[in-house]
Amino acid sequence: MVKIPPRAPKANAFAKRWERPVRHECLDWVLICNRRHLENLLATSVMHHNTARPHRGINLAVPAAEGEPAPAEVETIRLIERVDLLGGLVHEYRHAA
Repeated sequence: MVKIPPRAPKANAFAKRWERPVRHECLDWVLICNRRHLENLLATSVMHHNTARPHRGINLAVPAAEGEPAPAEVETIRLIERVDLLGGLVHEYRHAA
């Protein structure tokens, strides 16, 4: 455990920046059954946050995983499929094969 200094609101900014979307997009809408269910929800949410959600710090780009191809141009996109995450709370869109 890392203790933050008292009365230092910026010391916990990174944790708060991740906590709010996870709570708002995921945990406020799901009834959690047990610890394994919570860990599965958080793992899925972290994967979505790091691979599909745009980030303002990098000019609304998506942090791409290593080895992942660059996004295609709009003219080359033909078929798109929707993938539901977290029981349909979050939707991701990918190129269909």
